[in-house]
Amino acid sequence: MNTFISISSLEKSLEPEKNISEILSKFDPISLEEMDKVKLMNRIDTKFMVPLDKLEYLLQKATENYRVVEISGHRTLPYSSIYFDTEDYHMYTIHHNGKLNRQKIRMRSYLSSGVSFLEIKTKNNKRRTKKKRIQIDSRKFEHILLEEAEKDLITSKTPFNPDELSPSLQNFFSRITLVDKKETERVTLDINLQYRLVNSSECVHVKNLVIVELKQDGNNTSDFKEWLLDLSVLPKGMSKYCLGMVLTHDNIKTNRFKQKLRYINKLTGIEQLSV
Repeated sequence: MNTFISISSLEKSLEPEKNISEILSKFDPISLEEMDKVKLMNRIDTKFMVPLDKLEYLLQKATENYRVVEISGHRTLPYSSIYFDTEDYHMYTIHHNGKLNRQKIRMRSYLSSGVSFLEIKTKNNKRRTKKKRIQIDSRKFEHILLEEAEKDLITSKTPFNPDELSPSLQNFFSRITLVDKKETERVTLDINLQYRLVNSSECVHVKNLVIVELKQDGNNTSDFKEWLLDLSVLPKGMSKYCLGMVLTHDNIKTNRFKQKLRYINKLTGIEQLSV
């Protein structure tokens, strides 16, 4: 039976540190409506992993060249995603094995606004990411319901039978979203990552890690990327879904992720991930 965890029970652990909030207050804001011009639903994504103690430096560098997404006065926004997979975790395994043509199916809720979507995220062998989504109501997210509209989207956009999918993982995290003032790039910074099995009330918390993602329509220059390189941070990503699966499932392949797990442990200074 699925166990829904309310955002109120996690609010404190999803809050940013006070100094991060103070730096964010110096940014010019951008609304969701304005950001629609920078949706980048067909894009190139570049991921980085950064220790939390470098976040202040990166945000201070970005205050002049980027705006921050603000919703109802909040600039650090809580998210939750529920991922679906087959009984044998086909989507996870394809990613683990390094296949470039792959998909993820998830429900995502923007917890502060209550807006939720069913999303299908597709990455092709040219490393471009496309995303298709439909809005769903909060009842479907809270009770993890795939109904006719959701099943139709899955059937039309993926090779999967929606009746053979089940929820494999839920995550919670806080996101800071920056948009460059030329409106060619979005930067997401995800902190306070937490994971759970959907039939469990216990969460696994990944501490001191920031997952940075640059989202661009093409190979545009990026100030943020330059600042990461100044810190000797090279592109290296790990899917939040795959990371959560490794932390919460004992019966899956993990050998191709061991190097990345060691890297995360080294970055954060905490032996928090089994390798």
